[in-house]
Amino acid sequence: MRILIADDHSLVRDAIAAILESNDVSDVSFAGDVAEAIDRVNEPQPFDLILLDYSMPGMNGLGGLSKIIALAGDCPVALLTGVDSPELAHKALELGAAGFIPKTVSARSMMSAIKFMADGEKYLPLEFMKTKNAESDGMLSKREMEVLEGICEGKSNKEIALDLNLQEVTIKLYVKTLTGKLSARNRTHAAMIARDRSLF
Repeated sequence: MRILIADDHSLVRDAIAAILESNDVSDVSFAGDVAEAIDRVNEPQPFDLILLDYSMPGMNGLGGLSKIIALAGDCPVALLTGVDSPELAHKALELGAAGFIPKTVSARSMMSAIKFMADGEKYLPLEFMKTKNAESDGMLSKREMEVLEGICEGKSNKEIALDLNLQEVTIKLYVKTLTGKLSARNRTHAAMIARDRSLF
């Protein structure tokens, strides 16, 4: 993966880079403001994911996010922030962001979210998905449907991961997001809801 970390705090950039490098992601670029991020995005070699700090110079609220998304093409752009705001998170997703990552998440959750978004999925912290009726805002993604189908077939996360050629930790994240969207208490409840709704 090729990742761009755009944040005006070197400590944050270095911390995220260390997480990436410990997970065998060594192609990491940096930017300290929106102007520099734009320069990086315009480089010939595309990125697999862009992490954009909400409060760095040039962002102007969500204006900088919209600008980078427009330039990034097919590359997912995620908002990285120290502000735990479900409302801000949903606004970012409405503008086309691939996800919203609070800087308070653990290293493991950060890496899972990065892999999730680089795979083309949307990411929100689970607690944010329970706000503003996010669980009923729309259909499950194609990948979430595939995971849910595996759950309905009684397969374990490991078996579903093998079927979909994904890591087990990624499947666990999909299970969390789809149960949140379905307002399910657990994977068994999700399967019951899926059958009741004749999803399979």
